[in-house]
Amino acid sequence: MAKKPNKLKARLPRGFVDRSAGDIRATDEMLAKIRAVYEQYGFDPVETPAFEYTDCLGKFLPDTDRPNAGVFSVQDEDEQWMSLRYDLTAPLARHVSELINEIQMPYRTYRAGWVFRNEKPGPGRFRQFMQFDADTVGAPGVQADAEMCMMMADTMEALGIPRGDYVIRVNNRKVLDGVLEAIGLGGEEHEERRLTVLRAIDKLDKFGSEGVLQLLGVGRKDESGDFTKGAGLGERQASFVVKVVTNERFVDGVDEMEFNEAAKQTAGFTDGFADLDTIREIVRACGYGEDRIKIDPSVVRGLEYYTGCVFEAELLFDVTNEKGEVVQFGSVGGGGRYDGLVKRFTGRDVPATGFSIGVSRLMTALKNLGKLGTADVVAPVLVTVMDGDVAALGRYQKMVQDLRQAGIRAEMYQGNWKKFGNQLKYADRRNCPVAIIQGSDEREAGEIQVKDLIEGKRLSEEITDNITWRESRPAQITVKEADLVGTVRSILDGQADDRKRASEA
Repeated sequence: MAKKPNKLKARLPRGFVDRSAGDIRATDEMLAKIRAVYEQYGFDPVETPAFEYTDCLGKFLPDTDRPNAGVFSVQDEDEQWMSLRYDLTAPLARHVSELINEIQMPYRTYRAGWVFRNEKPGPGRFRQFMQFDADTVGAPGVQADAEMCMMMADTMEALGIPRGDYVIRVNNRKVLDGVLEAIGLGGEEHEERRLTVLRAIDKLDKFGSEGVLQLLGVGRKDESGDFTKGAGLGERQASFVVKVVTNERFVDGVDEMEFNEAAKQTAGFTDGFADLDTIREIVRACGYGEDRIKIDPSVVRGLEYYTGCVFEAELLFDVTNEKGEVVQFGSVGGGGRYDGLVKRFTGRDVPATGFSIGVSRLMTALKNLGKLGTADVVAPVLVTVMDGDVAALGRYQKMVQDLRQAGIRAEMYQGNWKKFGNQLKYADRRNCPVAIIQGSDEREAGEIQVKDLIEGKRLSEEITDNITWRESRPAQITVKEADLVGTVRSILDGQADDRKRASEA
């Protein structure tokens, strides 16, 4: 006896998700609001492919037989390695470099697209996710950075996030570089300790100044007893770092001696603070207070990437995480100045600044606030099929087309029409608002039965007596064929009014 072949097991790759109609519509709704702000600021769309040559991505240069550190890669016929993009900025740098003599500078553009990370997936950590970026290439002035911050603040409010529930935090790479140099951690030999210091700074919101001081020193023990080894800085060094990143430089009465000493050791330190001062003045002049855009020297973002100002959009409302802890939602996007990316290709200094929104994470935040996916998406009106001959199918399809031309979602049942009960089950599961029924008797009389399925469902829950149900039948009416569209429109409008009243109750 022949052995039956094994069935192929349907399975989704780890770190990837299928998206439902609701998720797709919610994403489209959110992207439209973001796009409207970007367009208002004078940015134009551009699109780059999902694949780039691996060496053009920059961060993950192939140093083995197969590049797979963080990226998904394939080898082309000419043996060149290509990788799925891990962000939208590196492809933009390549795009600008190829068209450097044709593009009008400053080049102001936005892009939305999927990016891919070959990393271990986990809770809330996916291998494919969407970003929505805006960038200005060819603008060296810090005013371009200030504009990015203002645009992000406007974007948050366009999405319905109220003032006080978000803040755009701003720092400067030069400040953090200056801090590291001032405490004696400049040079390649201190790279690992620098990263430890930066990780400690990044924990300021979570652990506060005292916790950061511990992480900068010998280390910190948490409530469970786990010990995290620190950066090993001396007390004076650690105190200096915390004083800078907690913004005490801007507090009256603080001894400026240490800051002046640091400034002598690194000019970038004072340049960084000067840039932050300029941003503060520009945004304040435009009416953006500290409740919207805040100078915060504790902001830490990819320091191998950014060369000047860095910024982060942070949501301030509380949520419950996967551990059951109540925490602030946190970052939904960030960016900064990256003056070196285009230069890798052209050898020319081409300044650039940009901002990237994490679409999936921001969508989760908006759902938490009840600001997304609340618009009604009405299922289609279903035209049922009572006869399967060609002439009848043509008549049913004509009803569908008449409804569609009137702006009403509609479909003709495409399953086994001989089992009429299955058609109504389909309509119920699809949540169709209205069913259209025309058998031979109705056709000869030039009539159509219109069934309000929403009202019918409500009545079926309220009326348990079959005789009363048969006698009332208020949810189904018979109308002339010419009145089909008007009748359906009237029923849909009534259902919309009921939903509105229910939401306001």
